[in-house]
Amino acid sequence: MEYKRRQYPLFSACGLNCGLCPRYHTDGISKCPGCGGEGFSEKHPACGVLSCCQRHGIEYCCLCREYPCRKFEGADTADSFITHKNQLKDFEKAKSIGLDTYEAELDAKVGILKDLLTGFDDGRQKSFFCTAVNLLDLQDLKNVMQQIEAEIRHGDTLKEKSGTAARLLKTMAEKRDVSLQLRKKPKS
Repeated sequence: MEYKRRQYPLFSACGLNCGLCPRYHTDGISKCPGCGGEGFSEKHPACGVLSCCQRHGIEYCCLCREYPCRKFEGADTADSFITHKNQLKDFEKAKSIGLDTYEAELDAKVGILKDLLTGFDDGRQKSFFCTAVNLLDLQDLKNVMQQIEAEIRHGDTLKEKSGTAARLLKTMAEKRDVSLQLRKKPKS
């Protein structure tokens, strides 16, 4: 199916933060353009949620009068490449603060993630950084980035920088009682 190109593919029709997904930040054939982004149809030819939104003439499921429908049963209980933990909570946040404000916050988080991936990923932290940035609040992430800059010493190796960033993100997550582990689907 050919989908209508969405204006903001970093926040999916179903409430996932595509801009914080490892697949969005991958080079090569497995790169995802985000929900309804350029080339989305080739990567995801059968997305029932996006098809449904387009039939209803809405950008996000949370704008539907039938939301939450059966498509969301158990949606936030397991993860894929990206965490689904805050999927429904993020929809509520977007509705309460407004989509423009939510998108601006997501853009700021994407910027922080890009900084982490560019300056602190030793080749083993991409999924962890994506999950941490997705689940921690923006102000906490800004604080962590300041702590990272304060602790990094001139001459630190990439592995040492990566370790510092991971440690400080884990510390903030523990302080906020946020688990940074991706969850597998329960076996049926």
